Amino acid sequence: MKPTSTTPTSGERLQKILSQAGVSSRRTAELMIRAGRVTLNGKKVTELGTKANPQKDRIAIDGKGLRLAAPPVYILLNKPVGVVTTLLDPEGRPTVRDLLIGVRQRVFPVGRLDYHSAGLLVLTNDGALALRLTHPRYGIRKTYHVKVRGVPQAGQLAALARGVRLPDGTTAPAEVRLVESSPKKAWISVTVAEGKNRQVRRMCDAVGLPVEKLERVAYGPLRLGKLPPGAWRYLEPEEVDRLHHHSGPDVASGGLPRRNRGRRRLEDPERDRLRERARERRGGPLSRDRVAAGRDPAAAAPRPLRGRPGDAGADRPPGGPGPGRG
Repeated sequence: MKPTSTTPTSGERLQKILSQAGVSSRRTAELMIRAGRVTLNGKKVTELGTKANPQKDRIAIDGKGLRLAAPPVYILLNKPVGVVTTLLDPEGRPTVRDLLIGVRQRVFPVGRLDYHSAGLLVLTNDGALALRLTHPRYGIRKTYHVKVRGVPQAGQLAALARGVRLPDGTTAPAEVRLVESSPKKAWISVTVAEGKNRQVRRMCDAVGLPVEKLERVAYGPLRLGKLPPGAWRYLEPEEVDRLHHHSGPDVASGGLPRRNRGRRRLEDPERDRLRERARERRGGPLSRDRVAAGRDPAAAAPRPLRGRPGDAGADRPPGGPGPGRG
């Protein structure tokens, strides 16, 4: 008789369970699993694909049982300039975690604000919501007040609104307006929905408006208001509800859409035209399904760029992970 395995075949991946329990980031959890530090029902686990049910299975790290995740926490912080958007900085600089005096739960920042930028930053232990807030699919709008050197001309503001060509691609349309100006400086408001590296700073530099100060004043439905620099507060329940509404419905994959969602579907005339072109290039018949799915290099049509006016990340530290940096 074939022995029965006691390893669960359904549930959540172990690295996700460890991350949601606040043990570490998902990447660090993967390293812990590979190192053999994690056991499942008394057996050492080293395969990253291993799944478990935290309600039923015994999960331990270095021999200590895993505690289930704490209730979700949602925090709004006014990050000051000179603070790093990370929980631990190898250079020893102040981090956003240092500002959360009295917060006992492990929370992590959603998106980024670079060292020289200030303003609204969300921190949470809700990994699913954080993934949706930073995923390009949902295009969460972020508004920045930017102090620039010089007086912006109408053409410069129009260029920022249309989209600016950067080395890593042209930015999507943005909402731009002049807030106030003096003979040598001005404040402008920029609302974007992308997450290119240090985007708002580079956009302004590209049109001849060097940035002197940058502050994020809105993130999706949230507003910074009069919260002083370095101060934080818990989000109100209705604010959390609005964040969930803005970031789309929950899905089984932990908040991310399935890879094939949103894939372009070809109408029959276009499909037939592509099939005919593929036959001419390849000199033989081609499966209708392969053309329709766009899997054949010769028959695949380019996906149209999708962008909507008004949203996209902003400056983030070079090499920083995730979209939504300011």
